[in-house]
Amino acid sequence: MRLRQAGLLAIVLFVAGCTGGGKEPGATSSASFAAGAPGIGDPYFPKYGNGGYDVAGYDLKVRYDPASGNLTGTATITATATQGLSSLDLDLSGLTASKATVDGAPATARADGTELVITPAAGIASGSRFTLVIDYGGQPSPIKNDVLGEGGWLKTADGAVALGQPESASTWFPVNDHPSDKALFRVAITVPDGVEAISNGVPGENETAGGWTTWHWAESAPMASYLSTLVIGQYRLTKTTHAGRPMVVAVPESTPATDGAVTSLNRTGEIADFLATKFGPYPFDSYGGILVGDSRIRYALETQSRPVYGKAFFTSGPNDTVVAHELAHQWFGDSVALERWKDIWLNEGFATYAEWLWAEHEDEATVREEFDEVYQTYPWQVPAKAGDPGVKGLFGDAVYQRGGMTVYALRVKIGDAAFDRFVKRWTTEYRNRNADTDDLIKLAEEVSGQQLDDFFQAWLFSTTKPPKP
Repeated sequence: MRLRQAGLLAIVLFVAGCTGGGKEPGATSSASFAAGAPGIGDPYFPKYGNGGYDVAGYDLKVRYDPASGNLTGTATITATATQGLSSLDLDLSGLTASKATVDGAPATARADGTELVITPAAGIASGSRFTLVIDYGGQPSPIKNDVLGEGGWLKTADGAVALGQPESASTWFPVNDHPSDKALFRVAITVPDGVEAISNGVPGENETAGGWTTWHWAESAPMASYLSTLVIGQYRLTKTTHAGRPMVVAVPESTPATDGAVTSLNRTGEIADFLATKFGPYPFDSYGGILVGDSRIRYALETQSRPVYGKAFFTSGPNDTVVAHELAHQWFGDSVALERWKDIWLNEGFATYAEWLWAEHEDEATVREEFDEVYQTYPWQVPAKAGDPGVKGLFGDAVYQRGGMTVYALRVKIGDAAFDRFVKRWTTEYRNRNADTDDLIKLAEEVSGQQLDDFFQAWLFSTTKPPKP
């Protein structure tokens, strides 16, 4: 994710058998049942996500009327119980569930703030696979956070945008809204004829009937819920193929073909191919990007397979740097996802380092020169820890700039050859999984044969300036 700030760019935003995340749920049967926890256990966000089950897939059917702002939907959720469940929670903000079933049997659905509590007719045994179907609707709205700002569903002049980090999905469908529970996604969005609806993954065939068009999208790799997006409005879509995979680029219809944003988004395949030489094979079945014109979106977000960019990044012309940043996240943050939010430097540090790689590729500056400039100008006197930035520092300089410096300093520490092996093993061994800082340190030590505790302590957690590598 990258945020645009005034005057400068500041790096700041359905298939059975697939389990989300990198930690396998227990599959032991149990005759006892209890309510699933209303939070997944993240120290930064205790109420994000939910406990007691692991989602395999979301199959979403959504209908949205831009004129009235009304949304109706049916969510079919396939999951496995990780404990005996008498009830379970989902995250749902601003919308109301009207009907729920568990394995075809009626269940009760009760709202408790932003939690949707589902009570099945009978308990769900630990290790059991179950299917939850929820009908819901209302007028979706954003989530407002005093620290992190506004995210989620934004109604626009010609449609809507569902986007945001660290949460957004719960504003348009019931969800286990935490990156540690990755899942597959199928999305069918029905909108009035002449309106475009863009989401993640591979596009399907549109269906038109009675003045409405249904757009189909499918993400075939497990995805963290905050990486899902829905962009509705008057957009010009360019559909091509790159490396044998569909490429979809969407920009507002009013955007000239010569606009800098169009120029940069059209380099998506080229930039992704370059990054693949550094990070390993591109991890998803589709490519693309979406430019949104709403001025409230002053950031870019690595929505899986199809990043979304605010127009503020391109006010001075092309900006390939932000495209490189968001595409790097397809490996770091999307394919290899967070286990807990405190480790967000794993996403942003590598994406910042990718910007430096791209600058070197474009003969603008070497990676070393980029590192040296940040090292000299970074506010070391501010005791912010990249490895544990706190909620207020989730999108701060420590995560991005100090995170990027940590990645480059590790490269210097272990040498280019070992670093190349380490990065490609990281993206291969943790592909479609979740990971944390300890996992990264363990792999770096294994590949390099070095003991690196002191190194990572200095670069990620120390409140003093580390020696220049």
